[in-house]
Amino acid sequence: MKIINGLVFHEKRGFIPDTLYTENGVFSDYTTDNEVIDANGCYVIPGLIDIHFHGCVNHDFCDASLEGLEAMAKYEYAQGITSICPASMTLPKETITAICNNARTFFQQQNQTDTARLIGINLEGPFIAYEKRGAQNPDYIIPANCDALNTWQEASGGLVKLITLAPETAGAMDFIKQVTSSSLKDIRISLGHTACDYDTAMNAFKHGANHVTHLFNGMPDLTHRTPSVAGAAFDTPDCFVEMICDGVRIHPSVIRAAFSMFTDERIVLISDSMMATGMPDGMYALGGQDVNVNGIHATLQDGTLAGSVTNLADCMRTAVHMGIPLSSAVKCATINPARSIGMDDKYGSLELGKVADFVLLNPDLSLRQVFRS
Repeated sequence: MKIINGLVFHEKRGFIPDTLYTENGVFSDYTTDNEVIDANGCYVIPGLIDIHFHGCVNHDFCDASLEGLEAMAKYEYAQGITSICPASMTLPKETITAICNNARTFFQQQNQTDTARLIGINLEGPFIAYEKRGAQNPDYIIPANCDALNTWQEASGGLVKLITLAPETAGAMDFIKQVTSSSLKDIRISLGHTACDYDTAMNAFKHGANHVTHLFNGMPDLTHRTPSVAGAAFDTPDCFVEMICDGVRIHPSVIRAAFSMFTDERIVLISDSMMATGMPDGMYALGGQDVNVNGIHATLQDGTLAGSVTNLADCMRTAVHMGIPLSSAVKCATINPARSIGMDDKYGSLELGKVADFVLLNPDLSLRQVFRS
């Protein structure tokens, strides 16, 4: 395939007029295929990668349903998201095992090019703090332990890429040390749903944690005397931070400030979307709890925010509308998420040898076409 006349995204140079070639499913410097894609007037960007979302189109990853996961993957692909790493919730250990088993089966069977590609699993819980549980079910919170993580990784066939941890909870520091020095060391430990202070977060980062779950949400506020997780993450250069740019979870001023603090080298845009995404207003569920959806707001009965109802492509557009340069927003929705879970050797950019997933955006950032190898 040959892609001509587009403004092509390059990580270091931004958007430039360029021609792309694909051969045997990867980007190449030549092609033997006669197919030509005219991208005139379009931005050509890598396929988006969402490493933290729970559901969409009335399905939830935690349902552990092959049909549900396929429906979710089809919806994500239709929005320009070509790779997914869906998130679980704080649930019974056996339920999480079933979720991991279902993901492994889906991964082994996936062969359709009109669905997003499953590239991993994000375990958001159950090793979290009660005080910052948010929409997570407190009945199933347990101390961090490697035996459970080993069970889940085995059930998933090695798909677990991220696990959220409250570092102040019992056994958390020992858990970090054990994970980072064992066969589980490729799993990224993400601080989140935590009430910890700056020093505790810094200690966790020094022992091997290197990620933050939805920055500013599910953690103490960043203030001038208590910098908390956000301040510790800023002081840890190799730490990636997730951000939800849905227009609800974080004020636009704070989005802009975070980009100044962390730069587009370290921010990972996520959707944190729940099953009501792509659906009308009404009552839905998240982690076994009822969620009321009204417009772009999703809340528990007590008013607690419960995920988002915005897909990653729209979060990227919202970031741009908030004043973030398009090149930065694209980077944070493509190569950064791939890098943050160790999958950037295959996905996230239009470089030679990478899997040939790409998206054409019109000048107004609306979607023209999605391609997945």
